[in-house]
Amino acid sequence: MTVPAPGRARVAPHLRRARVGVAMIFFTNGIVLGGFAPRVPEIRDQLGVSYGQLGVAMAMWPVGALALGLLAAAAIRRFRSSRVATVTMVASAAAMLVAGMAQSVWVFGAVLFLVGVTDAWVDVAQNAHGLRVQRLYKRSILNSFHALWSIGAVAGGLLGGLAAGLGIGVPWQFAVTLAIVIAANAIAYPMLLKGPEPQHAGEEGSDESTIPHLQHLPLRHVPLRTWGLLGALTLIAMAGGWAEDAASTWSASYMRDELSAGATLAALAFVSLQGLQFVGRIVGDGMVDRWGQRSVARWGGVLVAVGMGLALAFPTPWGTIAGFGAAGFGIATLIPGAMHAADELPGLRAGTGLTILSWLLRVAFLVSPPLVGWIADQSSLRVGLALVPVFGVLVVLLAGAMAPRKEPRHT
Repeated sequence: MTVPAPGRARVAPHLRRARVGVAMIFFTNGIVLGGFAPRVPEIRDQLGVSYGQLGVAMAMWPVGALALGLLAAAAIRRFRSSRVATVTMVASAAAMLVAGMAQSVWVFGAVLFLVGVTDAWVDVAQNAHGLRVQRLYKRSILNSFHALWSIGAVAGGLLGGLAAGLGIGVPWQFAVTLAIVIAANAIAYPMLLKGPEPQHAGEEGSDESTIPHLQHLPLRHVPLRTWGLLGALTLIAMAGGWAEDAASTWSASYMRDELSAGATLAALAFVSLQGLQFVGRIVGDGMVDRWGQRSVARWGGVLVAVGMGLALAFPTPWGTIAGFGAAGFGIATLIPGAMHAADELPGLRAGTGLTILSWLLRVAFLVSPPLVGWIADQSSLRVGLALVPVFGVLVVLLAGAMAPRKEPRHT
């Protein structure tokens, strides 16, 4: 008879299936963004716009998320996170295909608005369902889901870089991606947890035994300390989001236009960030369990500040690739860790903290493209990208909002 490892209970088969199903959704979410990033320089050429104009059009993605993203929590409570995640994932990939076919910057921006709406709903729903599975597992597994997002982004980035190098049109690549998304989510949906969403985290057994799960309060009665913690957690998540956006929106253009890299090599900066982020998320759950999210986040911020700082101070193609890789490892646990902590904040209804953080996270994606694009038009992309190490320092300063290392239980 096989004996479970000490401190780790046997996992029921339906939970293992649910974990695989959630991982598939995260993977497809990553592959859509990953395939888009290497084609941004070609899309800019096709539209005939400046960096600043492209940045404004790209900002329509987070505008859509901010405009309608808060409706995700209500949709999840009514239709379940499993349905919302899979259906909107397919819708997001379909909208991305239309964006890849756009011939004017106005159409491109309008369709990215729809991409933003659907992507925001996917983001909240897949994380909500992942947290349900994690509570039933009774140990940290959320970083592994985000690792699958990262490996999906790596796969999409490699596919996009290869397609760009071979001269394959953007619409053809995005059509193949849509087919993958449809097939994967059709397989994933039956594997997910059944039944309605829990009203609060304690219904399915939170893994944060040190945090009291109070009955949710009206928002006006939530303590100021809770809002302060949520604000700090949001800024930490924004730091991770800013680095991701720097890679997805600008890294290929920076490599091509300022470092004279070819199309395939230019794609490797984005792939490097996502690849090392994948590694960081694979080992992230173990690091968090051993040292606590606070220490992991603080040292991650140091890695972002130093890695990207050195890469920008001494610009070369391979140095830039290494710098984005260091940033990717540094931010690996920031967004999932902040989401987990926000979802566990006492006094908030299930999904409320997660939804607010996810919604505000889009502010980073809203501000980043036009701001970096404007800086690039005034100076250079190198100067615009210097904001990434600044956010690394911010994480170091705010990491105290994250959970410390949990003391082992004595029985």
